[in-house]
Amino acid sequence: MSTDIQSSERSPRLERLLSFLSQDPHNDSLRADAASLALDERQFELAQDLLGNVQDSPMLLNLKGLAALGAGQYEEAATVFEHLRDGGEDSPAICFNLAWAKAMLGEFSDVEALLDDEAIAVSPRAAALKVEALHHLDRHEEGLIEGKRLADLCPDNELLMGALATLAMDAGELGLARDYATRSGNTPEGLVARGMLLLDEGNPADALDLFDQALAQKPQSARAWIGSGLGLLTRDRADEAAEALEKGAQLFGDHLGSWIAAGWANFTNQDYAKARACFERACDLDPNFAESHGGLAVLDILEGDLESAKRRCEVALRLDRTCLGGALAKSMLLEREGKPAAAQRIRELALSLPVGPDGKTIGAALANFAATKRR
Repeated sequence: MSTDIQSSERSPRLERLLSFLSQDPHNDSLRADAASLALDERQFELAQDLLGNVQDSPMLLNLKGLAALGAGQYEEAATVFEHLRDGGEDSPAICFNLAWAKAMLGEFSDVEALLDDEAIAVSPRAAALKVEALHHLDRHEEGLIEGKRLADLCPDNELLMGALATLAMDAGELGLARDYATRSGNTPEGLVARGMLLLDEGNPADALDLFDQALAQKPQSARAWIGSGLGLLTRDRADEAAEALEKGAQLFGDHLGSWIAAGWANFTNQDYAKARACFERACDLDPNFAESHGGLAVLDILEGDLESAKRRCEVALRLDRTCLGGALAKSMLLEREGKPAAAQRIRELALSLPVGPDGKTIGAALANFAATKRR
């Protein structure tokens, strides 16, 4: 981007600095001032243009890394900050910025290692990032222990409380999740955590309001989309529920329970092709996940392929004897064998027939699937 583009969006001060820099292009101090102000004004492309040829100055390289972060170019940002660390520039701020870039790249082992107490002190976001890294690494117990330590140090850090509420829910510690969620303010993670807890308490109306608030702040929140879909499903809005659950599943990528929930929502909406695609996606992610086979078995019954249904049902219940989809398929096979049945009856069974050792229905179990069943 040329420095003469989008000038109407710049402050007069920034325009003056750019004018001075054009007259003295080798002045690193002036270049740093202009780039810093461009970052403050969220003119990330302009900052990158100003810093594009920088190679040696640690001050300018740090700004170059920040500009890449702001522009969403996380690989470039990580490369710049790693270069600085290799050259001996290993300040807590650089460690935090590198950790942020690594988190955006999904390299959570590096994130956890980079965020020592000094790096965590750099930004209110850092403590939450540490907990989120441990969460992504499935080190739930360690994350809760470290999170408690950080919460004691930073009792008013709402971002941290939201991250801890989310982790506690996934760890099955609902009481702890409620405690952290009440301290999380109106952060997107806190709103979603409270919404999920309201769903668990049977209050979808208030939960949906919280999910809407979270999505207004963070439209790419997979958990908010999942929560919204589950809430809509309980309100008999299956078409909207299926759309929201699929959106959440796509954002999560490899979260098995989200694909299962999306599959059942599409099934309820009588879109059997989409339901099959969701169950098959979950099966591709993990062929040993029982609920994928159970859902496919139910669809096979609907399509009249009882032999395939029997095979899938056996696989599902062999993998997990409490598999809800497998148990539903088995009950349907016993009822339907040799008898025609309407698709409407199958839909009713899918949502209302008690299956599994605790008597849950498929519909009631979707929230549990979406919240806990990871790859």
